[in-house]
Amino acid sequence: MIVCGDDALAHRLARELHEVYGERVTLLVPARPDAPSAPAARPGRALSLFGRVTAAVTRTTTVPGGDATGPAGPEHGSGLGAEGSLTVVESAEADDRALTDAGAERAAALALVHEDDETNIRAALVARRLNPRLRLVIRLYNRKLGQHLETLLDQAAAVAEPGLDPEKLDAATTVLSDVDTAAPALAAAAVAGTSKVVQAGGLLLHAVERTPSTDGTAPDRGLCTLALLSATARDPAGWEGSERSGDEGPRLLPDDRTVAESTGRVTVTLEAVTPAGGTAGPGRLAGAALPVASLFSRRLRWSLAGAAGAVLALALALTVATGDHPLHAAYLTLLDIFAIGEPAVGEATSRQVLQILAGFVGLLLLPVIVAAVVEGLGTFRTATALRRPPRGLSGHVVLLGLGKVGTRVLARLRRLGIPVVCVESDPEARGIAVARRLRVPTVIGDVTEEGVLEAARIPRAHALLALTSVDITNLEAALSARALAPDLRVVLRLYDDDFATAVYRTLRTAHPGALTRSRSVSHLAAPAFAGAMMGRRILGALPVERRVLLFAAVDVAAHPLLENREVADAFRPGSWRVIAMERAAGTPVDAPPDRNRAWRLAPERVLVPGDRVIVAATRRGLAELLGRGRPAPGPSPAPAPDAREPRGR
Repeated sequence: MIVCGDDALAHRLARELHEVYGERVTLLVPARPDAPSAPAARPGRALSLFGRVTAAVTRTTTVPGGDATGPAGPEHGSGLGAEGSLTVVESAEADDRALTDAGAERAAALALVHEDDETNIRAALVARRLNPRLRLVIRLYNRKLGQHLETLLDQAAAVAEPGLDPEKLDAATTVLSDVDTAAPALAAAAVAGTSKVVQAGGLLLHAVERTPSTDGTAPDRGLCTLALLSATARDPAGWEGSERSGDEGPRLLPDDRTVAESTGRVTVTLEAVTPAGGTAGPGRLAGAALPVASLFSRRLRWSLAGAAGAVLALALALTVATGDHPLHAAYLTLLDIFAIGEPAVGEATSRQVLQILAGFVGLLLLPVIVAAVVEGLGTFRTATALRRPPRGLSGHVVLLGLGKVGTRVLARLRRLGIPVVCVESDPEARGIAVARRLRVPTVIGDVTEEGVLEAARIPRAHALLALTSVDITNLEAALSARALAPDLRVVLRLYDDDFATAVYRTLRTAHPGALTRSRSVSHLAAPAFAGAMMGRRILGALPVERRVLLFAAVDVAAHPLLENREVADAFRPGSWRVIAMERAAGTPVDAPPDRNRAWRLAPERVLVPGDRVIVAATRRGLAELLGRGRPAPGPSPAPAPDAREPRGR
């Protein structure tokens, strides 16, 4: 296995393949002659905040059932090379020579996870030429380009190797986006509360957090229990919920006995499995369409309605007074209003009075028409400008950072119909155009400066999503927001696990009644990339504190752990569990899930060849289920602390 990249995802993916799947891995990284220096931006207040928060946990702690560890967790350094089965190779670029030296001609799979799409595409074309049978996993932000690239590279493999098995060709090239993998979890953490919805293929998995009752009875288990949250989830001195938290940390896929014995713990329960809706999302121009109501102010709309009512009343009065047809009476009334009708000389007194009243209505209508024209022109002129947050806005989500991650999360929140206010310091950021097209209120300014969060109406917000690529900026924004709104829900994008632990414990101590969550994009995306390298596409991921529960589709045929077993017997606690049927035996391959009524599984249902099931699994459980992992049940070591998220937005 070869991993080629330059950021945190590459390091996490290499460790995932090495420690979970037991693979021999070569990590190809760009040569860096000089050690990276500390970020120079905001050295004063932000770094002092980092020091104060880190100092809160700089005492030696003991993991239950483990040895005493310091605050740094694993020893600093790459940590990549244990047992000599993971090799780090430096090269200026991923060219023919570098890939050949890394063993691309003999490798089983290659992951190209540079942050730059163009770099990954160039390396993919070179790798396909060197080894047509090589399984490629490519990281691309551009989804449309990724679909075309998959087809192109698979066609190139078929031309180079005419006898290549078509079934193997289906998994030859996989294009993934770490941002698309992490965006649903980030959005759900901010708005879903205790409910979680994961889309796994054509099915929607509905999960919910259930709090134990005060009388000690166990909460409703629903279809099955997916996880138990940390026993110390509400204790400021408790564990942060990562894999090194021991028995007190979260427990994934527990059996019924463990759930019954774990009284007092919050459970994550699978409530329902439903087919995903087939309705298409809004069209390309849907977000850019200008609502009619936004053309005119509310006061002007009422004025126009009053003028229309006056015209109608005059037309009816003229019909009654003269006996004319209503349409002819309305026509004469409009001529009188616009002062282009003949004077009613010699006609009935009622007709003359109505003509004079129509003239007064015309005088009153003139400024209303001018105001409508001015407001309409102003609205069209500012249609391409960023909106400011309305004064009365409340219950919204404040999204900090409109880079790659923030842009995808913004689009997802808007599809869910959730009000959003964006904050971005760079007016040329990637997501500014998306915010403008979706008519999302946006504040341009540095979140660390006074008045920026207030302009985003943070005191009345429902949640804060801090998604910049700089941990310190996200932390400072969270602390500033909590100072303004102590009960605010906060979701932070943090990479470093030790830093996340410090932030989590400190914020939980200072604000025990508020929800705080930390998420790492690379931590959520690495299992999906690793599964793709092993020939398996991960359908979804469910964050459970600092751990991840994966959902994958597995064919039952010729699988010794699933074939001819009942669903209950195919369950291995702490590793994997069959939760739904993606396609039952005898169902056409292209049949939609709503036509396949077997996706709900009874415990006594026997799995037969031809079934394709959706499995919930831990990282190590999925590796073992695929027959390629190490069955070690203990917690895996923490990721290398020196691999940082990219600094750019």
